Amino acid sequence: MSASGKIGNTADKAKGAVKEGVGKVTGNERLQAEGKADKAKGDLKQAGEHVKDAFKG
Repeated sequence: MSASGKIGNTADKAKGAVKEGVGKVTGNERLQAEGKADKAKGDLKQAGEHVKDAFKG
C-alpha cells in the first residue's frame, strides 16, 4: 500500500469519525449517517489496497 493511499484512507476514516461525533452531539442524524459512510468508505479503500498488495507480492 502506498503512503499516500494510507494517508487518504486514514483521512476518510478520521473525517467520518468527526462528522459522526458532531452529529451525535448536535442531534443531527444526517451528519451522523454521513460520518458513518465516510468511515466505511475509508475502510473499503483500505481493504482494496490490501488486496492489491496481496497480488503484487
